[in-house]
Amino acid sequence: MFGLPRNRILKKKKDFQAVYSHGKSYANRFLVLYVFRSNGFQGKVGFAAGKKLGNAVKRNRVKRLLRESYRMNQGAIKEGVSLLFVGRKAAVDAGCQDLEKAFLALAKKAGIMAGDAEFSIEKRKNCR
Repeated sequence: MFGLPRNRILKKKKDFQAVYSHGKSYANRFLVLYVFRSNGFQGKVGFAAGKKLGNAVKRNRVKRLLRESYRMNQGAIKEGVSLLFVGRKAAVDAGCQDLEKAFLALAKKAGIMAGDAEFSIEKRKNCR
């Protein structure tokens, strides 16, 4: 299916800070989505979960679910934007489908969906 290569993931602190400071944020109960339109970070994506969410196991689970939500829908995202996902406290107890619905709602609100490309979440088996 779709892969998420390592060279498309934001890793450096200065890259995260650039997206935080210059990107536009959209939020809901489960996550905050930062959208940054720039040539330097084109097509890059980052995932973050603060220490307020809990221990490392909980934070890593939230990031893993956010990565999967993005990976399954990356084909529907417009070119030329970089994204930063920040998990919120409600995401700790949420399932993959909940986070995927939240991401799609924010992406639609941000206007980064390419055309009318919407995928059916109920038909997927990867999201458990």
